[in-house]
Amino acid sequence: MRIDFTGQFILVTGGSRGIGEAIVKTLAGVGATVAIHYHKQAQAAHLLAEAVGNDSKAFQADLSDPKATITLAEQVLSTYDHVHGLVNNAGVAICTEMDQADDARWVDEWQHTMSTNLLASSLLCKKILPSMIQSGGGRLVHIASRAAFRGDTPDYLAYAASKGGMVAMSRSLARGYGKQGIKSFVVAPGFTRTDMAQQFIEDYGESYALNDLALDELTEPKDIAPTVAFLLSGYMDHATGCTIDINAGSYVR
Repeated sequence: MRIDFTGQFILVTGGSRGIGEAIVKTLAGVGATVAIHYHKQAQAAHLLAEAVGNDSKAFQADLSDPKATITLAEQVLSTYDHVHGLVNNAGVAICTEMDQADDARWVDEWQHTMSTNLLASSLLCKKILPSMIQSGGGRLVHIASRAAFRGDTPDYLAYAASKGGMVAMSRSLARGYGKQGIKSFVVAPGFTRTDMAQQFIEDYGESYALNDLALDELTEPKDIAPTVAFLLSGYMDHATGCTIDINAGSYVR
């Protein structure tokens, strides 16, 4: 078996760091041209695009803004012939205490989480799917979370809800567009050592996360990226609609 993405264009959101960066490096390492989305990490994204090569480029967008998300899709589609694969990886996890006041902040944090994690993913699918279908099909990989299935702490209720929505979205896309050549998958990591996880570590301690695992070490971004590449490769097309858990045995369904 050999995976070769030469000549394929793949958009990875949140590609400048963490899980996204590992995915970008893995895909480019087997020939893909990667559209690397970033929000604030401009230097890191442009340096990464230069390092991985294959005519990969960096694209900026604030995914909490629907208009910016639509513009991102349009820019990527105008830069490359079309998009063969989309990895909806970008996300936020905001600690929103349940006992704080019912004020604008609580609502704003929920809306920001939903806009970034779920609405942006669906908008990118909406904009890119027609091009994929016209070109004979494509593959979608959505990075959700074990929280979508087992839940999270109450302070991360919005995060868990947004990831649960991502799972339903993926299954709906798989069912609705399969005969038009679209395959849609979910990868659901558990606690992974990333910058985004740092606040959780600071709040609860690393031992809290480790005690929940069957293994003796936290999952790293490099542990997730190969599965994403395999799903995009075409070897897993008959698993469309599935979810693959990568959580060090912390949640067995």
